[in-house]
Amino acid sequence: MRGAPKNQISERALPAWRISALITSAVGWIAVIGVLVLTYLFEWPYWIVIIIFIASVLETIITVIFVPKIKWKRWRYEVLEHEIDIQQGVFVVRRTTIPMIRVQHVDTYQGPILRAHKLASVTISTAATVHEIPALDLEEADHLRDLISKLAMVNDDDV
Repeated sequence: MRGAPKNQISERALPAWRISALITSAVGWIAVIGVLVLTYLFEWPYWIVIIIFIASVLETIITVIFVPKIKWKRWRYEVLEHEIDIQQGVFVVRRTTIPMIRVQHVDTYQGPILRAHKLASVTISTAATVHEIPALDLEEADHLRDLISKLAMVNDDDV
């Protein structure tokens, strides 16, 4: 079995992922507030709110503090002449190899959070699915997009 891919994504992905997790957790906190209001209005037992509150605190701590760090440590990629090797996963680590001959097109994109941290993600489309290498430095993302496009074109000529 070959070793893990060599390249890691940008360390600036950590604050970007933490902000995304905070936004997602905020939606959960709105639901907690809704349950609190319903508990008050309909005189439900307060242990329901306490359990939901504790679960929300744990969810926020885990998804904002621990998951981004683990995700960053596990996320690796490597672009080789004939394939792209991707390793990802927090609890279950998945390893994907994308043959260059299967690449149809490559994109880079930025959402507002990635743009604020000067990051971009690279998406690699094949006939079956879309693969993503998230949160790369802007220059690295542009270089990677151009490199994969060039290598995929060479393979298309060989077919």
